[in-house]
Amino acid sequence: MTIRYGAAPLLVLLALTGCTSQEPPTVQVAGVQRGPVTEVVEAPATIGARASATLRSPAQGTIAKLYVRDGDRVRKGQIVARIRSPQAEDQLRQARQASEMATPARISAPSVRLPSLDTGAFDRKVARHFAKARAEARKVEDKRTRRQLLNAIDLARSQYRAQTRALASITAQLNRSVSGLVTGVTSGLSNSMASLQAASASQAKAAVKAAERTVTSLTVKAPFAGVVTLGRVSGGGGVPGGVESLLGQLPGGGQQLPSVPGGGSAQGTPVAAGVPVSAGDTIVTVTDVSELTLDADVDETDVLLVEEGVEAEVELDAVPGATYAAEVTGIGVTPMEGTTGGVSYPVRLRLGDGTFDDGSAAPTPKPGMSAVARLTVRESPSAIAAPASAVVSSGRESVVWAVRNGVAQRRVVKLGAQGDAVVEVLSGLSVGERIVVRGADSVREGQRLP
Repeated sequence: MTIRYGAAPLLVLLALTGCTSQEPPTVQVAGVQRGPVTEVVEAPATIGARASATLRSPAQGTIAKLYVRDGDRVRKGQIVARIRSPQAEDQLRQARQASEMATPARISAPSVRLPSLDTGAFDRKVARHFAKARAEARKVEDKRTRRQLLNAIDLARSQYRAQTRALASITAQLNRSVSGLVTGVTSGLSNSMASLQAASASQAKAAVKAAERTVTSLTVKAPFAGVVTLGRVSGGGGVPGGVESLLGQLPGGGQQLPSVPGGGSAQGTPVAAGVPVSAGDTIVTVTDVSELTLDADVDETDVLLVEEGVEAEVELDAVPGATYAAEVTGIGVTPMEGTTGGVSYPVRLRLGDGTFDDGSAAPTPKPGMSAVARLTVRESPSAIAAPASAVVSSGRESVVWAVRNGVAQRRVVKLGAQGDAVVEVLSGLSVGERIVVRGADSVREGQRLP
C-alpha cells in the first residue's frame, strides 16, 4: 500500500455567494498560489544488518571448548569454539595413506624378436655342390660347351646368393614390424594407465586437502567482527565415513556439506562445551551490526520514482514516537509477489540515527524489527499548488475547472509532485487564477460560478 503526503498550499478559499450558514456549499472556489509540495511513498520495511554468517560444524564430533556466550562481541579471526572430531582426524590419516599409495607405475614394452633362420650348414653344402659342378664342367673337352656350363653354374650360384639375402631382408623387416606393433600397443596401454594413475593420485591429493581443511575448520573462527548468537545442534547423529566421504565432497564426486543445519531448530540441544555435534550443525551466528540497513518493499506503481540518494523517514513499531533518518542505496530489479497478488520491488536503504519528538536520541534498533519507510520521491519548495480535490481524472488527462468571468472553464493540466493534500501543477494554471477546489466532479463546461 502506498500513502502520499503533501504540505498544504497557500490558498485563499472563497465561499460561493448564495450559500447559507445552515447549508454547506456544494462548490467552493479558491485562488491559486505558490506553496511547497512534497510527494512521499510509504512502504513496509525490515531492519537488516551489514552482514551475517552462520558457522557450522565441518564434521561429527564434540564441542571441546566454547569461547563465547550469546550477545558477546567478537573481532575478525577470533576463535569462538573448538570441536574435537576423531572421525575427521581418522579421515585425514586415511587420505594421506591413500595418497602415498597412489604412486604412478611405469609399464615397459617387452622385447619381441623373430628367430633368424640358420642357413650356414645348408649354404656350405650348396657351396660344395657348386664346387663339384664346376670341377665336372672343367673336364668337358669342348671349350664352348665348357664355358656355357661354367656360366650357368655361376649364374645359379649368384641367384642362390640373391635369394639368401632377400630371405634375410624379409626376416629383418618382419622383426621391425612386430617390434613397432608391440611398442605402439604397449605405449598406448602405458599412457592410459599413466592417465588413470595420475587422476587417482590427483584425486587422492584433493582428498588430503579436503580432509586438512575439515580438520583446520574444527577451530571455528569469526569471519568478521560482530555479535554472537549461539545455535542449537542435533546431538551428533551424523553418519561416519572414510576416504570415500572425503572424495564425495569434491566437485563432481557427490554432495557438499549441507547448507541447512542438521539440528539448528528450536528443538535442538543448545551449544555448550561437551555437547556432541553433527556435520552441518550451527555452532554460532556472527552478525555485523556496525551498519544497519533497511529493506523496503515498494509497490510497482511507485518504484520508478525511487532513485539512489532519496531520503526517507522511518518509524519502528518497537520505538513509538521516534523517527529515524535513512537514504536509498540500491533498488532491486527482481519483483516479489505480495499476499494480495500485487507486485513490489526491494529497495535497500542505509539507516541513520533516530530521535524522539522531544529531540532526545532514540535507541539503536535490532536486525529483524519491522518498520515503515516514508521516501521523499519528489519535492518542490515553491510550486504552483492546487488542492488534490480540485483535480479530476478524465481518461489519461488531469483536469481542473478554472473560473473566468464567472464561467467554469475546463483546463487540462500537467502534474508534478503529488502530495496527499496538494499537487504541483507544471502547466495549465497560473498563480492568481481561481479554480474549483470542492465539488469539481459536479461542474460542467460553461456553468455559472461566482
